[in-house]
Amino acid sequence: MRIGTVIVLIWLLIGVLATWQRGYFTGETDPSCERASTIAVTIIAGPLNYVGVNPKVDECDLPEPSE
Repeated sequence: MRIGTVIVLIWLLIGVLATWQRGYFTGETDPSCERASTIAVTIIAGPLNYVGVNPKVDECDLPEPSE
């Protein structure tokens, strides 16, 4: 494996750990766009979660399909 791949995998694993510690994987059984988006950006933020970044998505406007 290349070093870049290893670094990205470690980055994302740290993001998953932060998401788990915040309890985003438990609780609500009815997922919403905001919840799924918050989980995704928390995972992508990775180690930044431990230096004060707390990404959250408050509003999720999805495009309407055309008729």
